[in-house]
Amino acid sequence: MRTTVVIDSDVAAEVERLRREGLGVSEALNLLARRGMTAQTSAPAARYRHRTARIGLKVDVTNVAEALDLLDDDR
Repeated sequence: MRTTVVIDSDVAAEVERLRREGLGVSEALNLLARRGMTAQTSAPAARYRHRTARIGLKVDVTNVAEALDLLDDDR
């Protein structure tokens, strides 16, 4: 497949480094693209775990409106 792309200077520098090692431009770009694709999928995201703790509430806060009323009464 042929297409025209704009390559940033840092990527172009890495392509040039790989060319000095004997790779062609297409080979170097494909190698860098594959490295990028595998780098994203190789480390699974850490699972989020919500932690809870008892804080000794004496008020039922399942009904937010009632809880707010109680807070307003304390003033």
